[in-house]
Amino acid sequence: MKNILYCFSGTGNSLSVARAIAGDLHGEVVPMGREIRVLPMEDTERVGFVFPVYMWGLPLLVAYCIKDCRGLEGKYVFAVATFGGSPGATLLQAADILKGKGAALSAGFGVKMPGNYIPMYDALSVTKQQKLFSRADEKIKMIAAAVREKKQYPPEKGNFFVSHFLSRYFYSFAAPHIPEMDKRFRVTEKCNGCGICARVCPVENIVLEQGKPQWRHHCEQCLACIQWCPQKAVEYGKKTPGRKRYHHPGIRLQDMIKENGVKG
Repeated sequence: MKNILYCFSGTGNSLSVARAIAGDLHGEVVPMGREIRVLPMEDTERVGFVFPVYMWGLPLLVAYCIKDCRGLEGKYVFAVATFGGSPGATLLQAADILKGKGAALSAGFGVKMPGNYIPMYDALSVTKQQKLFSRADEKIKMIAAAVREKKQYPPEKGNFFVSHFLSRYFYSFAAPHIPEMDKRFRVTEKCNGCGICARVCPVENIVLEQGKPQWRHHCEQCLACIQWCPQKAVEYGKKTPGRKRYHHPGIRLQDMIKENGVKG
């Protein structure tokens, strides 16, 4: 019997978690991208969804993937949300989508990782990152053991304010605008036209025109383009210049290109 983990990741945080759990379960990590590869479920025992928290809720792509995934009825389905601040009601959102499909979320876990929304704040110091990774490793081991034994766990959530107000009202207002939020991306004179920003974009939202990236307004706000640019030439709005970039130290650029399923 197979174990499948669908994964969406911009900086590698969620990919590192998905890989660790998949390694324990001898499972397969399947990227969520512009073209979602939905696998047959007949011989699948466990199905997982691993993803970051965006705006205290589900990334739009993840919501689409869960809705599109077929054959989940009667399966052990689990979800893991990586977050920098709070999981909010993100896992409850996933549970609601599954319930609407006639399936159920058997277990929902949150893993705190270094926050990376560079338009709002700088990257954490390496020392603080390492402390979070150490705690995350312990949580991931617990998750892998629980999933292996098919234990039932209620979805983890944030405090009342975050879960009932930010996850519900702010997310409902802001999430529909995510695709066109890429209008604030730009490149500086440091851009050398290498095209890495286009290659790491999981939804193929970036194309090169005359050697410079252009964003096509179906963005997921994963910020892979700004975080992985080797020249630090991609900026977002007025606050990112000078801020440290971040990506998970255990994930390489080629890992992101491969796992995001981007050709080129």
